[in-house]
Amino acid sequence: MKKPKFKLLKEFKEFISRGSVLDLAVGMIIGAAFTAIITAVVNNILQPLINWIPINKETGLITVLRDPVYAEDGITVVTDALVINWGAVISAVVTFLLTALVLFAIVKAINTAKAGAAKLKEAVEKDETPAEEAAPAEEAAPAAEPAPAPQTQEELLKEIRDLLKQQIQNPKDEQ
Repeated sequence: MKKPKFKLLKEFKEFISRGSVLDLAVGMIIGAAFTAIITAVVNNILQPLINWIPINKETGLITVLRDPVYAEDGITVVTDALVINWGAVISAVVTFLLTALVLFAIVKAINTAKAGAAKLKEAVEKDETPAEEAAPAEEAAPAAEPAPAPQTQEELLKEIRDLLKQQIQNPKDEQ
């Protein structure tokens, strides 16, 4: 009897192991963390200041549409007051704008780093050194015939080992 194949599990594993999904997950976690920080700052610092702005003599940025209704004892609330808290709305907009600004800065920094890495990779593939890292012509060693690129990891490791042995056996004079 054949064992059933769990293709769904295999497909899910492939989906999760993609780099873009992991990047998305990291981005979501960072975004949630920054949102929590910004929400705390806005709710605990900015919103009280916003609500402090006087609209009338009695309240700040709060509009009371209906006063609370009390029972005959004067203590028990039968119906809560109906209010518009303009400060909460303004705070939510400020939270959104600050979160968007922080995430924009993070994405901009990541894209700049990726562009620099792509430029460096392109220069390495062309066997060039970027202009700011280029050595002066008088210090440059004579160009030797480039060796063909190794095809496997083992060949690459062997080539590195051979180069290290050469450097140990024939050290350069530092004068």
